[in-house]
Amino acid sequence: MSKLTAQNQFLDLSDYGRSFGKFMAQQLKNTRFTPIHVTLLFGLSGLIAVYCILIEQYYLAAFFILLKSGIDAADGELARLKKTPSYTGRYLDSLFDILLNLIFLMTICYVSKTTVWLTILGFVGLQLQGTLYNYYYVILRTKSVGGDCTSKVFEYKTPRALPGESQQSVAVLFRLYTLAYGVFDKVIHWMDPEAYKVKTFPNWFMTLLSLYGLGFQLLIMAVMLPLGWIEYIIPFFIAYTFLIFALVGIRKELIN
Repeated sequence: MSKLTAQNQFLDLSDYGRSFGKFMAQQLKNTRFTPIHVTLLFGLSGLIAVYCILIEQYYLAAFFILLKSGIDAADGELARLKKTPSYTGRYLDSLFDILLNLIFLMTICYVSKTTVWLTILGFVGLQLQGTLYNYYYVILRTKSVGGDCTSKVFEYKTPRALPGESQQSVAVLFRLYTLAYGVFDKVIHWMDPEAYKVKTFPNWFMTLLSLYGLGFQLLIMAVMLPLGWIEYIIPFFIAYTFLIFALVGIRKELIN
């Protein structure tokens, strides 16, 4: 089942791994593999990419970064096929994403001549970009589908565990999730606190916004690495952050 109704589906530039994710989920549908296993697998792919960066095998690093994006799409697809949505999987997926983003940038910092302070700034920018995308996207999903029970626009309290998962695990992961993402969520909400009142977002706007999706961010890294532009990756993401003001401005002025 799609996350969006037909009229709200848009060209998501960050979701190029979806076809692979669906194929992988179909192969695992009748096996003992769970969505959590798939999440662990995309984490492993990300760590292999990190190792490839460290040994300056940038083509291999690009391959495993893109593979990570494909596998990342498979855990949610498998959860929908098996009808086993869980907060555990949702928070674990997000925690793996932010941790891998930090490790990717710190590894690039180590291999290149980028300073630690610029790397931290680049990481903050990268997370704000992804948070803006997720903020608007989750608003669209909750308004158009209503059946997506594990993603919420505002996450202020520990959710009740779904069947098949431990409430204690959900509570711990929720706490870690809020620690990792809370500041970024608050900044984006502060920038556009009225966005949730919008009835829907036009498809062209969501396609433009998908330039900030994690998949597209990783695609940029995967292209820049083999081109020998490792020195420019972190400065690029710092500059790329300023597009946030344009996107929020477009939403406020044109989409009500």
